[in-house]
Amino acid sequence: MSDQDLEKQNFAELPIGKNEDVEFSAELADEEDKKAMQRAAEADARAQKQS
Repeated sequence: MSDQDLEKQNFAELPIGKNEDVEFSAELADEEDKKAMQRAAEADARAQKQS
């Protein structure tokens, strides 16, 4: 998507969510999934501190 296309988009209607409804299986998770979950938890904690 080009910059011009992005300028035409209305992002105000996009949902802002913390607890997104996603299915996760710890049994199927690999190391990358576990690292991503850790990074997401850390990002959530930083966002909570800033609010």
